[in-house]
Amino acid sequence: MAVSLHEHLSLEQILRDLRISREISRQNWQRLRQLFGDRFDKAWRLVTENRVKKYVFKPSGRVLWVAIGQHAEYLIYSNAGYCSCSDFYFRVLDHEKAYCYHLLAQKLAEALKHYDVIEEEDEAYDILLGIWKEYSVQD
Repeated sequence: MAVSLHEHLSLEQILRDLRISREISRQNWQRLRQLFGDRFDKAWRLVTENRVKKYVFKPSGRVLWVAIGQHAEYLIYSNAGYCSCSDFYFRVLDHEKAYCYHLLAQKLAEALKHYDVIEEEDEAYDILLGIWKEYSVQD
């Protein structure tokens, strides 16, 4: 549990910096690489390839985040710190890691304001949610 807590606290500090500067300093880049290794590389690829999506449903204003990973689109509940990928279930819930790379990508993208916003009608919410849940079962 100490590893995941250290990752969480360190990332929160870095995200505060990113929200202000809107870019990753050399020092924070190195800290992210040291903390997350390959997970940071994969997360950064999702951010730079515009594979993090923020769905905003109208008129309710509900928000869902999606990361387009290697095998599927993964549903992310950012406030709950949840991702629908199998890595989340096997490593994050067991406190081996604080974040899967999809959740890490969402947090970085949000702090940097580098994501696509997709607006949908509220009627599409249940349909899209069903699709994303189906992806998580197949992962």
